[in-house]
Amino acid sequence: MNPLQRLRARRREREEPLIDVETIPRRRLTIVLAIAVGLASLPMLITYILLILTSFSNTAGMLTISDLAHYVPTIQPWIDFLEGKVEPTAGHLYTTMEILGIILNTLIVAAGVSIVVVLTSTMAGYAFSRIRFRGRKALMQLVMILHAFPGVALIIAVYALYVWSLAALPPSAWNTYAFIYVILSRASLEIPMSIWLMKGFFDKIPWEVEWAAIVDGASRIRVWREIVLPLVKPGIAALSIFAFLAGWEDFIYVWVFLKPRDIYTLATFIEEQVRNLETAYFPVVAAAGTLYLIPTIIFFITTQHLLLETYAGGMKA
Repeated sequence: MNPLQRLRARRREREEPLIDVETIPRRRLTIVLAIAVGLASLPMLITYILLILTSFSNTAGMLTISDLAHYVPTIQPWIDFLEGKVEPTAGHLYTTMEILGIILNTLIVAAGVSIVVVLTSTMAGYAFSRIRFRGRKALMQLVMILHAFPGVALIIAVYALYVWSLAALPPSAWNTYAFIYVILSRASLEIPMSIWLMKGFFDKIPWEVEWAAIVDGASRIRVWREIVLPLVKPGIAALSIFAFLAGWEDFIYVWVFLKPRDIYTLATFIEEQVRNLETAYFPVVAAAGTLYLIPTIIFFITTQHLLLETYAGGMKA
């Protein structure tokens, strides 16, 4: 091989990308896993799509795949839902204000759970991460044990405390107290894991960042509020989303504490309509179910990067 041929061969070697011997098997494994996950989630995905399409149809029942050939969309079920026409056969109608009140009740519970969880978890997570005190390790383990108890298993004790405390209040305050109690009890189920998530974010922050501010005379509260919290914004945002969805989707606690007082959220409202489905208009119920899904879909589509950072326990400067 003459010098010119050797030079051309070297140029080709530099231009050709190096291929890792493990790249091709890993890519194949990724493709296989993606196909497997896609096939496993296909029935659920089809169900959700049919539910959404039913909410824009004028059929008597839920759409099937065979009905899609002659599907004609319409917004009339949504209009009927907002006007409270959920049971036209039985003649039972809600007013528009009652429907809007149900949506507002759901937002109040979800927002309240989110606020309580974020405030409690950011303060407790910071304390576990930065403050060394006696019994710290045992308390952290106790927090995780509390997370292991399902909410249904605790409902009897929680209800007993609710009845006992309700007797000490005047009847005019019972509805307000029921809202507060649902928010606090539902948030308590999310707080243990949320504390551990926030502790992981605080652990990633170098101590020198806080030490410099403390040396300059800043208090620990000010350091936490003005320096540390801005560094863990991804964790706070993702935690807010998780807590909001937990309150938005909760059924058992709002059913036990709010429904006996004729206070409905979307979860209990849909449950009642599905239970009376023989008299309900299915597209209107599907519209309520689609509205119930909208926050979950929006949050997970728009905040995937925050969720990944939360699972990784990362920090964004």
